[in-house]
Amino acid sequence: MKLARTIRLDESDDNVFEQSAAAGEWAVSGGFEFSNWHEDDLTGKPRQAFANGWLSLDSFGRATFAAITSITESEYDGLIELLATHFVNNYGAPDIEAARPVATEELDHMRAMCDDHDDNTILMVSRSMTNSGIHESYRFTGPQDASLETFAVHGTVD
Repeated sequence: MKLARTIRLDESDDNVFEQSAAAGEWAVSGGFEFSNWHEDDLTGKPRQAFANGWLSLDSFGRATFAAITSITESEYDGLIELLATHFVNNYGAPDIEAARPVATEELDHMRAMCDDHDDNTILMVSRSMTNSGIHESYRFTGPQDASLETFAVHGTVD
């Protein structure tokens, strides 16, 4: 079973999101956060979160990129409970029992998206507001076979 974790290629997420996610947090699309938004809400940092932010399930911050990795069944079940609790505490779900199926659906959607891709595949999300609601599209970039030399500069202290 696979899911995605947030990754940080640089520190730019700290500058573009109101709350950025740390690297390594489990992630879902999180488009539900914008379900009652209108064009007027899409300004500044909230616009950036709407346009291309993955929602982390640890800090509930946003990240530009996520990467696919394996997840255990018990970790997955824990995330369902965590997200269901978030729905109760932040979105008005009446109780965990009512929130659990919605949280499960959100995580199942993310899992289905990740299951057909190799580990370390990088995910990007793009959202737009349409007359019929929010449209999400996803892009996948396969893991690269780059060696350390591709990124490291070797030299001496002299």
